Amino acid sequence: MSRNYKFHNPEGIYFVSFAVVEWIDVFTRLEYKNLLLDSLSYCQKEKGMEIFSWCVMSNHVHLVFRVASEEKPEKILGDFKRFTSKAIIKEIKESSKESRREWLLEQFSKAADNTSNVKNYQFWRHDNKPIELWSNHVIDEKINYIHQNPVKAGLVFNAEDYLYSSAKDYAGEKGLLDNVLVV
Repeated sequence: MSRNYKFHNPEGIYFVSFAVVEWIDVFTRLEYKNLLLDSLSYCQKEKGMEIFSWCVMSNHVHLVFRVASEEKPEKILGDFKRFTSKAIIKEIKESSKESRREWLLEQFSKAADNTSNVKNYQFWRHDNKPIELWSNHVIDEKINYIHQNPVKAGLVFNAEDYLYSSAKDYAGEKGLLDNVLVV
């Protein structure tokens, strides 16, 4: 996580996006997307992360969340990114289905060589920053932006048809992640 990653109001609601290094399309495989969802679910249950909206695209993730515990948002997000980075790299190394294994690991290794705070493999880019959402109007704008991402990418016609987002929850259906706070 970037040292510039600042959460000025620990009780605020934040919009964050984070991308895979070089914008590599890693989340084309269900295994990797499901690792992310399992980690988000863990953060909800064990760390007090309240998720208002989320979406996993092929090479990046969007979240609107706040923390309802004593934990700091930057700590929870940092732990999430560290854990998912290691878990996905491990899955890439061990998967017999991963045809791009050598190329992916080479890209992550090169990215690590270009940064001072990562040793073997860098999975997530460090150039993201949290944006505190200060009004209901801005919260609605960001949630709509997140849900429209798969539509704009041409993956679905309707946001709620994209499985790996909270759009289903906002359409009154059950999404993949439990306890999404629909506003």
